[in-house]
Amino acid sequence: MDSTDSTGSADSTDSTGSTAAIERIYREEYGRIVASLTRRFGDLDIAEEAAGEALLAAVERWPRDGVPPNPGGWLTTTAGNRAIDKIRRESHRDAKHQAALMMTDDTPHEPTGVVEDDRLRLIFTCCHPALAPEARVALTLRLLGGLTVAEIAQAFLVPETTMAQRITRAKKKISAARIPYRVPSAEDLGQRVDGVLAVIYLVFNEGYLSSSADASPIRHELTSEAIRLARILRLLLPDVAEVAGLLALMLLTDARRTVRVAGGELVPLHEQDRGGWDRTLIAEGHELVRECLARHAAGGPRPGHYQLLAAINAVHTDAPTAADTDWAQIATLYSQLYAVSPSPIVALNRAVAVAELDGAEVALAEVDRLLLEGYHAWHATRADLLRRLGRSAEARAAYDAAIRLTENQAERGYLGRRRDQLA
Repeated sequence: MDSTDSTGSADSTDSTGSTAAIERIYREEYGRIVASLTRRFGDLDIAEEAAGEALLAAVERWPRDGVPPNPGGWLTTTAGNRAIDKIRRESHRDAKHQAALMMTDDTPHEPTGVVEDDRLRLIFTCCHPALAPEARVALTLRLLGGLTVAEIAQAFLVPETTMAQRITRAKKKISAARIPYRVPSAEDLGQRVDGVLAVIYLVFNEGYLSSSADASPIRHELTSEAIRLARILRLLLPDVAEVAGLLALMLLTDARRTVRVAGGELVPLHEQDRGGWDRTLIAEGHELVRECLARHAAGGPRPGHYQLLAAINAVHTDAPTAADTDWAQIATLYSQLYAVSPSPIVALNRAVAVAELDGAEVALAEVDRLLLEGYHAWHATRADLLRRLGRSAEARAAYDAAIRLTENQAERGYLGRRRDQLA
């Protein structure tokens, strides 16, 4: 009997509990299943379709028979069997017929190259230069993170229909250009790393503050996966400072995760219980930031985007209390970051530091010059500054706009409470 028939479970659950468990497990395992099947069969469509069929099988059987002891293995094996069945049904196509025999074929496989991890290899594959940068990130978020099109659209601040078209075009481009699902050469890795870092960071951000109303406010499986991939990438490219910078940034951010939500509400940085921060992660993150600074001091290139963000988070996590925060240093770092990445979101974050140094009125003038009306954090920042200035009616309207633009329930709860506290 193969593992797809192994349906025993230590616990019996009702239908609602099983459905919730299926959704959680599938999100956690989706990237691993697709990456494994893509490597095995070399066909993205087959991998995705088989993963979807495995989910349907789980929805049918788990509520009745219980969640199996190794649900990830069950899904992977079931998906593999579904893929083989599909290929055999199309056995008139010789290439796919041969692929169906891979489970018993003794022919040595091609070398996997310098990237051994299936999921990391798939990220590099999706970051092929033939794809547009935004398509690389979107496709990888879909395949590796298991994010829905709506969630990815929220992360990119674009309409869902636009994102769906972007992902579809990326898949068609892969098929038309015959982009191979193989490990890039050692020479290509350095050229692909920027796209890979962007993907990993967006996966982390979706986990740290979910854009989906149906998901948990914080999705630990995504933040953990992003950090795991970054650690592997650091082992692979130890001399690339931006890799160390991204890992430091995520560690310093994830160190605050357990106190970021309380009572169903988001807890902003200045209100968090710093005694609940993970000091082990903070120490590791600070060490990586010092390593990046030492590289620069020794004549290396100026710090990049992720290194500067990590340095900003190092300043925050170094302060014993919110009142001890060195806002002047943070404002300087944001100015350096703007020189590297001149985006309105960087300018928005710098304005928060300016508010602490020069007052809310100066900061509000900077915020109002930014074209970010579709971004909920812009409205939330304006609301806070207007509240400080005593402009309650305008602050209330800004809070309402921010609430409308975010699906995260913990964030909506916090913003709603702040709005309701206005005079």
